[in-house]
Amino acid sequence: MSGFDNFNTDFYQTSYSIDDQGQAAYGYSNSEDPYNKPYSQYDYSQQGGYPTPGMIPPQQPYTGQILQPTPSFPPASTQPVYGSGFDDEPPLLEELGINFDHIWQKTLTVLHPLKASDGSIMTETDLAGPMVFCLAFGATLLLAGKIQFGYVYGISVMGCLGMYCLLNLMSMTGVSFGCVASVLGYCLLPMILLSSFGVLFSLQGLMGIVLTAAIIGWCSLSASKIFISALAMDGQQLLVAYPCALLYGVFALISVF
Repeated sequence: MSGFDNFNTDFYQTSYSIDDQGQAAYGYSNSEDPYNKPYSQYDYSQQGGYPTPGMIPPQQPYTGQILQPTPSFPPASTQPVYGSGFDDEPPLLEELGINFDHIWQKTLTVLHPLKASDGSIMTETDLAGPMVFCLAFGATLLLAGKIQFGYVYGISVMGCLGMYCLLNLMSMTGVSFGCVASVLGYCLLPMILLSSFGVLFSLQGLMGIVLTAAIIGWCSLSASKIFISALAMDGQQLLVAYPCALLYGVFALISVF
């Protein structure tokens, strides 16, 4: 045991003693380091991170309901951006581009060749009226014993193509094919009157020839008037009326013979 005690005392020699625990480590003293003070000597009032109980602001009382917190922003509008009901949707005829008021105005313009036409309405691509007039023209020919529906539609397409090319060469603004087809189809209305007379009377006599010539002039005058008003082609009505007269002359030949 004596050898073990000597080995224990001689194993590690140091100058450190328990009295040095009160001194600061690494050259710092207790007076300079406030965190080395004992717990009883520590001044908690010097710390600014924790306010005193008197300085704590009172909390606002909770005014909301249980499971229903008070919203911090105004609620969004519940109305949809686009109408989802049937009351907010436009009429079906308006979606299809069928306007009975404009159809009636165009019809009156054709029936009154000397009346001034509205160019803004005539530039619309409205094919509802022309299709009805082509069917009516074919129906009156059918009543006279002439099944000419194929000729009516074939001549209409070829005539619209020819007038489309001619008007684009003559006008500065240009015109669409739908506008040309719409105007020529509306101006076919007097030809329906001629074919209706052909159901009751013969058009191969002198009276029929005079009536046919008057109907051709009526159709060509109405079409040329609409074209020059819609395309601003002042002073060119006779130049436009001539090819229109040729086109409606073919329809007149179908009605007479």
